[in-house]
Amino acid sequence: MPSSDQPRKWSSGGQISKGRPSSRGDSTMKIQLPSSTDTLSDQTGRYPLHVNGNAAPIESRLSDTTTIADRPHLDRKPSSPVMPAFMVSAPGKVIVYGEHAVVHGKAAIAAAISLRSYLLVTALSKSRRTVSLRFPDIALDHTWDIDSLPWAAFSHPSKKKFYYDLVTSLDDDLVAAIEPHISVVSQDGPEEKRKVHRAAASTFLYLFLSLGSQTSPPCIYTLRSTIPIGAGLGSSASIAVCLSTALLLQIRALAGPHPDQPGDEAELQLERINRWAFVGEMAIHGNPSGVDNTVASGGKAVLFKRTDYQKPPIVTPLRNFPELPLLLVNTQQARSTAVEVAKVAALRDAHPAVTEMMLESIDTVTESAHSLITSRSFKQDDPKSLQHLGELIRINHGLLVSLGVSHPRLERIRELVDHSNIGWTKLTGAGGGGCAITMLKPDASQEALRDLDARLRAENFEIYETILGGDGVGVLWPAILNNGTSEKGGEEIDQEKFLRAVGHSGVEQLVGVGEIVKREGWKFWRV
Repeated sequence: MPSSDQPRKWSSGGQISKGRPSSRGDSTMKIQLPSSTDTLSDQTGRYPLHVNGNAAPIESRLSDTTTIADRPHLDRKPSSPVMPAFMVSAPGKVIVYGEHAVVHGKAAIAAAISLRSYLLVTALSKSRRTVSLRFPDIALDHTWDIDSLPWAAFSHPSKKKFYYDLVTSLDDDLVAAIEPHISVVSQDGPEEKRKVHRAAASTFLYLFLSLGSQTSPPCIYTLRSTIPIGAGLGSSASIAVCLSTALLLQIRALAGPHPDQPGDEAELQLERINRWAFVGEMAIHGNPSGVDNTVASGGKAVLFKRTDYQKPPIVTPLRNFPELPLLLVNTQQARSTAVEVAKVAALRDAHPAVTEMMLESIDTVTESAHSLITSRSFKQDDPKSLQHLGELIRINHGLLVSLGVSHPRLERIRELVDHSNIGWTKLTGAGGGGCAITMLKPDASQEALRDLDARLRAENFEIYETILGGDGVGVLWPAILNNGTSEKGGEEIDQEKFLRAVGHSGVEQLVGVGEIVKREGWKFWRV
């Protein structure tokens, strides 16, 4: 990754001014804020009030000769949220070409899908002093007392990280500091559920404590996801990107997104989001590849290659990757990535020359797709180009079958799709279960799709019609959508509505990012 970007510069003149863009294209925003010891006075200047609310009671600042009648009349207003509710959304991902070969130093292409995670941030009254993480899709709902969290550990000079820092590993001392606050999550639940809940809580608390401060506003962070969890579709990275973006927005460390934002500035914001999302992924997976969070941040697709596991991978964004209709089918068959990777390793040990030829062939498939997509003559609506990409999908699947990582349920999907003649199918991810993807042909009939849908559902497959190569992280600020509603000023997305949305379609219908509703109101960083 590029080197750390520089901190935002703070002026002291009470004005907001745009600094001269740096040589790296980073527009520096100068914003003057009062410090924690600055004071504000009333019109007479007699009653200074500390900005941080820690001034002594007003009675102690009155002279002994002051009468009750002389005392100022304070019209106390009820405490109110410091910011409007807002939303963040990030996509899942699929590996389009190159799985398993990528483990052995070859290239792979991963692309965003329009199944997404959604995070609603709701500010609470300042007096509440709590922060809550709600994830109803996995039955997680936990609240922490902000002042009881280990701020001293995270703010110690030897440990403190700033939003512009590059963090490549978790700090063992900080992990230990949050452990008591993780261990109390879902204490009475079964161990398997607790494991999932603790992983989500670890990501949230590590990011919250790293990017926030003890004065962070009390909030509820509510997550919903249309991405199948544990199916190799990057659901955890999508959530990490949502949390990273929300927390960076709350500390005003991101510019935009807005339609006129220069590409280099947008890229800097995505890099910042991606760096902290990677930290969140480390809290769950220990040593993640970085592919999932990169795709969830920037969208579209990436070419990924890692030849030396002692060094960071080479991740190249593919900004011209086409948006294509995709059928995603979940076998609902449990699988283990470690088991499937071990199968290929064992085959390579037993038949090194043959296995290496198959891995090289997969690499050639990936490179062929990459060369086509990045060529100046590429047009995504050209039937010949789509045919080329589709045939590579089919070839890639055949090679993966030869490596022994398919499954009867995956082969049944391919058989049904081939019979319907609507597209090209392959497994995606580790195989052995999980999901299959079908790149749809331009002339695929709706009747054939409906018939295939019925056949797949009859055999207990989960089907998702999605888009390949779409947008990355997006923001809805404030959380108001104009979805043809009769509500004045648009439809406000609040906790009750968000939690009441039923299923994947209900969430997408409400928030308006998916394929059901247009993206009106949502904004994206686009490079």
